[in-house]
Amino acid sequence: MAVSAVEPVTSSGEAMCPHRLVLEHVTSRWGVLVLIQLLDRPHRFSELRRAIGRVSEKMLTQTLQTLERDGLVHRDAKPVIPPRVDYSLTDLGREAAEQVRGLAEWTAKRMSAVQGAREAYDARRSGAGQS
Repeated sequence: MAVSAVEPVTSSGEAMCPHRLVLEHVTSRWGVLVLIQLLDRPHRFSELRRAIGRVSEKMLTQTLQTLERDGLVHRDAKPVIPPRVDYSLTDLGREAAEQVRGLAEWTAKRMSAVQGAREAYDARRSGAGQS
């Protein structure tokens, strides 16, 4: 799922509804992880990248810029040498992050049920292919 500042166009050529675009940003692969990580405390870019893992510098930068544009993340650049930039949640971002964290907690709690459903589905599919 791409995180972009440009309003995406659907296959029919229509612009996506603004609330759907924000939902895409909040629930994007990296957006979810950034929001949850920033719930604990502000982070510097490198800290955030290490804490999230497997995210490229480019994708993390784009995600942070998009979330900042949406008013969810605050970027605090301090005029010191070397430069120091901290990222934190705004009140709006904290509210969104709490919602996302709830979904993440539900996922962790219900993973065994999901895994069981996957195994049952795969068994049905492999059995249907043998007929």
